[in-house]
Amino acid sequence: MFVTPAYAQAAAGPGGALFSFLPLILIFIIMYFLLIRPQQRKLKDHKAMVEAIRRGDEVLTQGGIIGKVSKVKDDGELEVEIAANVRVRIPRASITQVLKKTEAAGA
Repeated sequence: MFVTPAYAQAAAGPGGALFSFLPLILIFIIMYFLLIRPQQRKLKDHKAMVEAIRRGDEVLTQGGIIGKVSKVKDDGELEVEIAANVRVRIPRASITQVLKKTEAAGA
């Protein structure tokens, strides 16, 4: 007959279970250092940048609008001037980048 019987491998010893999960554990460790940790750092840096926004900063929104911050409100909103006498209210979280920082008054 052309079909040969398949034989099971011998049962692994007590350390066999650990060695079978070792690749899965290594993949998780690699994913943590290459994906999860940098993303957490990026979120932390973005939060610090958004908290440091003050009046006079030039910002870029998620919608691609560039404007100058004219008022910082305590409830998580900013008032951004996008043209002469045209102001819009936007949430702080929608700021993607601070283009120009204003200098501190004491500096």
